[in-house]
Amino acid sequence: MERTLIEETGAGREVRLCGWIHRLRVLKNAAFIVLRDLSGTVQIVASPEQVAGLKLEDVIEVTGLVRAEPRAAGGREVEWRSGRILNRAVSILPFTSASTLENVPTEVQLQHRPLSLRTEAVGEIFRVQAAILELFRAHLRADRFTEIVTSKLVATGTEGGSNLFEVKYFERVAYLAQSPQFYKEHGVAGLERVFETGHVYRAEPHATSRHLTEYCSLDLELGFVESAEPVMELERRLLTAMFTELNRRFGESIRRRSGAFLPELTKAPIWEFPECVERLRLAGITSPEADLTPEGERMLCTIAERELGVPAVFVVGFPLSKRPFYVHPRGENGAAQSFDLLFRGLEITTGGQRLHTREALEASLRSRGLAPGPFEGHLRMFELGMPPHGGLAIGLERLTAQVLGLANVREATLYPRDRVHLAP
Repeated sequence: MERTLIEETGAGREVRLCGWIHRLRVLKNAAFIVLRDLSGTVQIVASPEQVAGLKLEDVIEVTGLVRAEPRAAGGREVEWRSGRILNRAVSILPFTSASTLENVPTEVQLQHRPLSLRTEAVGEIFRVQAAILELFRAHLRADRFTEIVTSKLVATGTEGGSNLFEVKYFERVAYLAQSPQFYKEHGVAGLERVFETGHVYRAEPHATSRHLTEYCSLDLELGFVESAEPVMELERRLLTAMFTELNRRFGESIRRRSGAFLPELTKAPIWEFPECVERLRLAGITSPEADLTPEGERMLCTIAERELGVPAVFVVGFPLSKRPFYVHPRGENGAAQSFDLLFRGLEITTGGQRLHTREALEASLRSRGLAPGPFEGHLRMFELGMPPHGGLAIGLERLTAQVLGLANVREATLYPRDRVHLAP
């Protein structure tokens, strides 16, 4: 008999089910198992003798007859005919798939990650994350973007060689890629609109709730963009479409966890960096000369929600000197065609317009004390007909955390990598 998923069981059928023991209750004359698989749970009725030796989280196979039972979840239950153990769980577990995990430390959950994924609370985080990936890809494909796959071993950094993980590469040194930025730009010169979803690596000595040394970046780049505005408008449409579908699929869970359904980001305002600094000054918050503090990011989202009903804001026009060398200037006052999207108090996106001529890139490198030579392989591509272009990058784990109202980005990371974690 072929295996039947639990959600496909119907009264009157004989089925073969496989899954984990989610709950187990043994009475004098009957035993009740709640079996879980990827599609849901179902109650199985057996005799105490048939379940002898079974315990929570054992992996079992059960063959039985499905019958209607209004008192059972889903309105049906399975009468045990035969069964066997496929694998046993250890006798003492720190928690089970039925646990709420509220009092289970994150470290304990990480050390038992497969078990935590079996819980509803954690499993749903990664189902939402999978949906974010799916929706990001689908929306861009519908907008004539081509998905590309780029190398994560590079000869130099995209931001001048800082914060790089060094790798021994035969007789020379290579690095783990900080981003696919250079390759995305090359893609624009050939395919005009490209995107990628893949890991990037930042050797930054942070130990905060928002930073990781390895994370998944949702990147896109498109040609014939001559300011930051078209890129911001694209992201408004992209995230609004994604949020609409996430609300449809997971709305109640999102509202329960975060306190609200996901907003329509077409209403998110665009504020210039100096305006943001002034708004924060009036709110009693002092910002660094060229950036925003975490407190400032939270306050700007609070102001945007109070004024416009959306807890998000695009901040554009950061000081050019503090942005990567490939960023295009915004006007003549030392600002950059570069933006951050703040959502629910946290920066989730950086993007903007890029320089698109070799001469401008070389001048920018020299102005920062960097020699063009190490970037020759990249600069050459700008001699092949590079259009004006721009793009953005979204941190998947950060976005997932903000969608669900999680306090720490590690909760939205299957196996976090930071200064402390290199296992499991």
